[in-house]
Amino acid sequence: MLCLGFGMGGKHIKTIGIGLLLASLGLAHAQVRLRTTSAHNQISVEDSGGYRLLRFNGSMETRMWIKNPLLGHFEYTEYFQMPLLWEPKPKRVLLMGLGGGSTVRVFQHYYPDIHMDTVELDPVVAKVAKQFFHVKETPKHKIHFQDGRQFLRLNKQLKYDAILMDAYTSNQFGTHIPFHLATKEFFTLAAEDLTKDGALVFNVIGTYDGWRADVVGSIYQTLKAVFPHVYHFPATDTRNIVMLGVKSKTPLTSTSLKNKVKVLQEARPNLPRYFGRRVGRIRAAPPPGANRAGLLTDDFAPPGGLLKSKR
Repeated sequence: MLCLGFGMGGKHIKTIGIGLLLASLGLAHAQVRLRTTSAHNQISVEDSGGYRLLRFNGSMETRMWIKNPLLGHFEYTEYFQMPLLWEPKPKRVLLMGLGGGSTVRVFQHYYPDIHMDTVELDPVVAKVAKQFFHVKETPKHKIHFQDGRQFLRLNKQLKYDAILMDAYTSNQFGTHIPFHLATKEFFTLAAEDLTKDGALVFNVIGTYDGWRADVVGSIYQTLKAVFPHVYHFPATDTRNIVMLGVKSKTPLTSTSLKNKVKVLQEARPNLPRYFGRRVGRIRAAPPPGANRAGLLTDDFAPPGGLLKSKR
């Protein structure tokens, strides 16, 4: 049975620090499988407590259960499947930011008919993902080594049913959003490459109140300046909020959402078992701090502190 919560509900999301989460999973002692340096990252792969972990510059990027690579991932990646509510049979999806390939593995397993293009800036990341995290290039999955905005700007032919944004950079000071992938101009460019029922998904590291709430509010406001409707999903195991901007001008209601779920279940009877629970976390009301947040544009680059912080 689906719990179709709609609206803010007046509750704070439960957040768990990465250090506390890993400690609770018994990941204190790790076996290092790889340490390497690319032009963009210091990359490490570790095995501990039955999990495989990927870190960039010390920041956690990916978690995978070794015995079953479809499990153990961070929950926020599951919300990247929500565009299927608007287009149950998408033909083509674009992912920006490969990391350890949690999203790629799920799409290849549950939605093998969808063609996925992945844009990744760092070729070494793709090599590591293939060697240690079961990422494969196939006729249905192509990896492009390019900046995400440049990829869209040069794309003159393809239309995507969904664009999934999980592109972050990190250094010794923490993890931050590449600014040129979070402005009104970028979202406008992305919307032009979406089909009429397409959606853009954006992973935001932050919370509704307090830590990085300004980032959450600004991303929401900037998406809302381009897309008719923006919805969001708070993860329960990490401080991630996934934004969903849709091109459809028809707003969701509880009834229409239930109908979308029914249509999707009929079209895809083998959805992941967690899908219904994730739909139930949808929120339509603006985040609490959105009315105080600034719009992000190419001409207005606020201080790096807005987008830079540790997870």
